[in-house]
Amino acid sequence: MKLMKIDEIRNLSSEEITKKIEEYKEELFNLRFSQATGNLEKPSRIRELRKLVARMKTILRERELGN
Repeated sequence: MKLMKIDEIRNLSSEEITKKIEEYKEELFNLRFSQATGNLEKPSRIRELRKLVARMKTILRERELGN
């Protein structure tokens, strides 16, 4: 799964971003579970997803504030 660029995120609607955040959080949960059991193949994916979720939340917050 490739990472989304900031421009791609900004082109999504707020509902789409919220849905993506939920998907990524679920994937994060599964990755953490794999890490705990010792089956995680790509540990860097956890960091990537955390940052991506943060970017999406930031964009949603910007929209709330009207910027």
